[in-house]
Amino acid sequence: MQKPLKVIDCEHCESRGKGIFCDLEHLALNGVSEHKIMNHYKKGQTIFFQGNPPFGLYCINKGKIKVSKIGNDGKESILRIAGPGDVLGHRSLFSKENYSASATVIEDSDICFIDKNYIFQALKENPSIALNLIHKLSRDMGAAESKNASLSQKNARERLAELFLNFKKAYGVEEADGRCRLEIKLNRDEIASLVGTANETIIRLISEFREEGILEQEGKVMYIVDEDKLLEFANLDY
Repeated sequence: MQKPLKVIDCEHCESRGKGIFCDLEHLALNGVSEHKIMNHYKKGQTIFFQGNPPFGLYCINKGKIKVSKIGNDGKESILRIAGPGDVLGHRSLFSKENYSASATVIEDSDICFIDKNYIFQALKENPSIALNLIHKLSRDMGAAESKNASLSQKNARERLAELFLNFKKAYGVEEADGRCRLEIKLNRDEIASLVGTANETIIRLISEFREEGILEQEGKVMYIVDEDKLLEFANLDY
């Protein structure tokens, strides 16, 4: 079960600048703070399940969440990884549909829940929230289209290289020795799901990337050593 936390007011949230409430003024932000519940989730806990009805929005203060869908064959497909500032459950809430995917914590996270009644009220009173939500939905749609194109047009090696480049952009921390540390820890099954290939293929490709000096691994921490080689493999023009 999730652990309730002392609520951090939205005005002082570390992720405020990344979220849908970033443009709100002091009084409006106070209103959001007063109507939210903040919970702590441990790694492996599920925030909501595929098929359940939505009752509000979830806003990530800290941590990382995988959004995944279970197919008719029982296999999990990871749709995306969400992090600080991201919102969850918004598509189902506004389409008035049950969740089409589940959200599971992949590292300990602090997440705020805001009831749907207040969300609808806030949208009427603060058009900037609606605009930010539209922007987010558009970004999500663009990312989904890019992923579909990558799955159909690129091989597993190219898709894995592209995934690591996306990880660098979202979670990369530059080290003094020139390497880039990836602040995200996924197991091979999760990486395979994101790439859309078999676990055995991912194990082989990551081993090849290490042998070619593109990646390094220390324990569970991955480092990008040669970004140019990744760009070459991914066929991207960054």
